[in-house]
Amino acid sequence: MSDFDAQAARAIPAEVHMISGSHDTQTSADVSNVGTFRLPDPAGRAGGACTSALLQVLHNKPESQSISWVGLLRAMRQVLLNMGFDQVPQLTSSRFIDVNKDFQICPPTSKGTKRAVLIGINYTGQQGQLSGCHNDVGNIFSYLKDKQGFAESDCLVLMDDKKNHSPTKENIMNAFARITQYAVAGDIVFVHYSGHGGRLRDDNGDEDDGYDETLVPVDFQRNGQIRDDDILKTLVRPLKAGVVMTCLMDCCHSGTVLDLPYRFTADGDVMKRNDSINFDNLMGSPEAAIGCLLCLYCLFEQFFN
Repeated sequence: MSDFDAQAARAIPAEVHMISGSHDTQTSADVSNVGTFRLPDPAGRAGGACTSALLQVLHNKPESQSISWVGLLRAMRQVLLNMGFDQVPQLTSSRFIDVNKDFQICPPTSKGTKRAVLIGINYTGQQGQLSGCHNDVGNIFSYLKDKQGFAESDCLVLMDDKKNHSPTKENIMNAFARITQYAVAGDIVFVHYSGHGGRLRDDNGDEDDGYDETLVPVDFQRNGQIRDDDILKTLVRPLKAGVVMTCLMDCCHSGTVLDLPYRFTADGDVMKRNDSINFDNLMGSPEAAIGCLLCLYCLFEQFFN
């Protein structure tokens, strides 16, 4: 193991993989009818291009046949190209992995609980309203339950449909904090986000391109966006060793929204590491770590009371 790999393992104890629908500089598409992706029972509904492409590839391969990470991303890329979309799916990871090995949400060695946080935001009644994000959550929810063995009671859904928990900034961050609190070695975590993604000027000097990637909660006009730095501190770094998390981020500018140290793109050949990453900044000072713990404590108190 190289020194870089060792530092990455110390900074992020869990095994984390994220599939995103685009490079940081690209936008992601909202598809008016996912029936064109040949998904089960689309009923003329809308959906995100990345989520729809992923599910088309997984649903249409024989159940007895595995697919590698590189095979999955390149198949998604081809589906998107066939539909006229130029966005490039990519994989980022907390570990350097062999992308020719099987794509697995639930590795056979993981025998613990399977938990999911599923977020879909249509921004109903707001400028920039989307039409497919709720359907994305429904389709992913069905796939996790029917094909991956997730229990409905272990899946938390946040949607702006007045039926589920509202995907406000506070609720999203609380959901991230809760799932890291509950997950222990051997558990599986799946996080899906379908909605708007954005970019804000980097405010702490840790981005080569000068921008933080963001998620856009339903109440962003009042409470702001969720920066990649906040996701890293609340969802990624607190996960315990032995937990395996897969994230699907179907939004614009999502390529590095988890700030993970390794990346493979569907238009590339090998997984690359981010040699410019500053692990001292990533780990943070002891004072900052204590501050983060106090913030998490306040979040839990707010959620449960």
